[in-house]
Amino acid sequence: MRKFGIVFLLFILATGPMLAQSQADKPKLVIGIIVDQMRQDYLYRFSERYSDGGFKRIIKDGFMMKNGHYNYIPTYTGPGHASIYTGTTPATHGIIGNDWYAKSLDQMIYCAEDTTVTNIGGSAENGFISPRNLLTTTVTDELRIATQKRSKVVGVAIKDRGASLPAGHLGDAYWFDSKTGDFMTSSYYYDKLPEWVINFNAEKSVDKYLSQTWNTLYPIDTYKESIADDNKFEGIFSGKDSPTFPYDLKELRKTNGEFGLVSSTPFGNTLTLDFALAALEGEQLGMGEDTDFLALSFSSPDYIGHRFGPQSKEIEDTYLRLDQEIEKLLNYLDKTYGKDQYVVFLTADHAVAEVATHMISENVPAGNLRTNEVVAELLSYISSKYGEGDWIKNSSNGQLFLNHELIGEKKLNQEDFENEIAQFLLKFEGIKEVYTGAAMRTREFTTGNAMRLQMGYNHKASGDILMVLEPAWLAGGDRGTSHGTGYTYDTNIPMLFYGWNVPAGESSRHVSITDITPTLCMMLNIKLPNGSTGYPILEITDNK
Repeated sequence: MRKFGIVFLLFILATGPMLAQSQADKPKLVIGIIVDQMRQDYLYRFSERYSDGGFKRIIKDGFMMKNGHYNYIPTYTGPGHASIYTGTTPATHGIIGNDWYAKSLDQMIYCAEDTTVTNIGGSAENGFISPRNLLTTTVTDELRIATQKRSKVVGVAIKDRGASLPAGHLGDAYWFDSKTGDFMTSSYYYDKLPEWVINFNAEKSVDKYLSQTWNTLYPIDTYKESIADDNKFEGIFSGKDSPTFPYDLKELRKTNGEFGLVSSTPFGNTLTLDFALAALEGEQLGMGEDTDFLALSFSSPDYIGHRFGPQSKEIEDTYLRLDQEIEKLLNYLDKTYGKDQYVVFLTADHAVAEVATHMISENVPAGNLRTNEVVAELLSYISSKYGEGDWIKNSSNGQLFLNHELIGEKKLNQEDFENEIAQFLLKFEGIKEVYTGAAMRTREFTTGNAMRLQMGYNHKASGDILMVLEPAWLAGGDRGTSHGTGYTYDTNIPMLFYGWNVPAGESSRHVSITDITPTLCMMLNIKLPNGSTGYPILEITDNK
């Protein structure tokens, strides 16, 4: 008996390291962070004031792909979130815009719209949400499938599309309801809100944040990475005369959407993180035997960026504050799970263009295309040549949807008609290139905007005419900015990996946004999503 005990002890001593290694073969938790509207250069531009524990920590101790890009057009929020998590582009996953014209319905639909479900918590009008328009699986789906649904997946964001699309078809999702100030979900996910969500909502944190004044984190005269606070290029909140600090949120909420105002302030990020931490605790994520996944999207930078633009003091302040939120999250993860027990990736769903009117004032070629005027002139041309009619069914996302029935009635050749329209549109200042749906379906493009358009072109859902504007041109007004193009200012986004099994380093090699999910799948040893077209980032997966 004594001999057996000695042998057993020797076995334990010998296999102990192997058992420990086996337990470390997978992380306890994956945290996917998407910053809505973040450019790669923000990591450098504001870095002097970033703390050592936020963005700088991820850059120093993690791996950064400095030359990460979106590989399709249009670079919008819905397609961005979908592409990150599916590892493919809108041509395959089907989310071709935030909203798009549904030909069969003859109306616009929303990317996360699902009229078969109802709200759970929140307001009825914000409850028609699910991932059903997403045509492929996600890395979060594949994680659930690989573990027979033992792995938990939770998506969190202010924007419903920022929560529901990353959570995939098999995860849970929660988003902020601007009508009630609560986080909510839909009947796609639950019959009733979990107790931890009810408790969080009962705290009414949004009222606390909207009772404050948004002023700069540091003295405003020390904000050297932005233009003058008062200028004619930035959008203005209703109730103010200028786009300037400070912002009395208690007053502004009366004229700017009540609870929804928080989305357009840095406190929207704080509220989102509060809820994400509550989700980690409420769902006990990372506490089981299988890897869990938190899909976290910070929506507020997009609202702020659209209104004020990338050179504003508001954006500078927003990112200095977001850096503090990232530090808070990492410190929580260290304390709760232990360092190197979790893996984080941080990226963005798109970047952003400079404000066109600001660029013009600096003698940089730019402009604003009045799309409605262009379409009106085109319609006048077609009608004068071929007769009056409802020739253009819809104009959206830089695409035109033509009336196929009317074209057939007039006995016109569809492809020739598309080519004629494309040629006509090229006469307008600000329009650089025009491609036809016929070309997208019958030719293979391998470079440039044509390739990126094709990667965003879904044969069943996309339009007949696709326009590409000149660099620095926007389809918008004189104040504020947007995104959506295939130019580097919209495509070059952060791609950072940090934590479990991630080496320290950086690379300037060109990689695509669709490479994030294959990288995660290789790390987690799970199947690739069923539509994935990206490639693993070998600097991360093959570091042993």
